Amino acid sequence: MKAMRWRPSPVLRWLALLLLCAAYLQGGLNKAMDFGSAIAEMNHFGVSPAAPMAAAVIVLELGASALILTGFYRWLGAVALAAFTLLATFLALRFWQLPLGQERFMAANSFFEHLGLVGGFLLVAWHDLRARNDG
Repeated sequence: MKAMRWRPSPVLRWLALLLLCAAYLQGGLNKAMDFGSAIAEMNHFGVSPAAPMAAAVIVLELGASALILTGFYRWLGAVALAAFTLLATFLALRFWQLPLGQERFMAANSFFEHLGLVGGFLLVAWHDLRARNDG
């Protein structure tokens, strides 16, 4: 007897992808609406040239999210956000450099939460590539 495969509804699947992309949509839109603050963020983390890098981050966050949500090269958008998140996490959340205490505790929690996002995006890419090869 063949095992039955559970398939979530397309609406539920899209909602899950939207939730995964929510921080990147919000971040990209906020940066686009307040470009001065986006440049200040780049300067804060020592990223230069700040203005072109801020623009690149906006395009990446919004563009990769759009790829994921539309299904057009979903795997590419997911890999792009996974790589971006991993890089940004190691840049912004270096908890191991902080003294013991509340700030280090919070940075460590955020660091590992971001690694979870990386894993989620890699799963999206994996499933999308597998579906393309199976279909």
